[in-house]
Amino acid sequence: MASRQSLRAFQAIRPSVPTASYRPRTWQAVRFYSEAAASETPASAPYLQHLKTDLKTAMRAKDAPRLAVLRAILSANLNASKTKTPIRTDPQLVIQIMKMKRSIEETAAEAKKVGREDLAEKELEQAKLMEEYIVKSKLEVLGEEQLRPMIKEQIELSIAEGAQTKTLMPDVIKRIKAATEDKVVESKILAPLVKELINERNK
Repeated sequence: MASRQSLRAFQAIRPSVPTASYRPRTWQAVRFYSEAAASETPASAPYLQHLKTDLKTAMRAKDAPRLAVLRAILSANLNASKTKTPIRTDPQLVIQIMKMKRSIEETAAEAKKVGREDLAEKELEQAKLMEEYIVKSKLEVLGEEQLRPMIKEQIELSIAEGAQTKTLMPDVIKRIKAATEDKVVESKILAPLVKELINERNK
């Protein structure tokens, strides 16, 4: 989340950005984080406590960029707790941070397109802080390279156990999620990859 000054400045340049290319951050409208609001949230990801501790440290140090990032993450978590898909585990929390980081990077790219290098730099500074918290989680992030052999193995096991064409893909996804519940696996990577490897096997 950008500072108030950078946010106002960036809003001022929006009219000059083509509507088709401008995409505001998807998490800007989340509920503002506060200690009182956090008390309403049921059991959540353990890593969240580390972020709350860092928030207090950032407040004491008057570290504005880190404070903005942590408030954004905690607000997103609080907002998700009011939906049907609350963040309950550390992998889910890290996936949320990864999504927010991509959103920041997209905003930075848009700022650069309209010649606002100053705003782009501030956004990228926050993206670096997001990456820092992804790394600090100490969770393994699985990409296509790691997932491919796992998916191929689960496809064969699923077929051997009688999975039909219509149920094969959801069954394989379920198996992979169960096998990687303590790791970070994004659905945007997993589902297309499972589909691709099933089609590849059926050729």
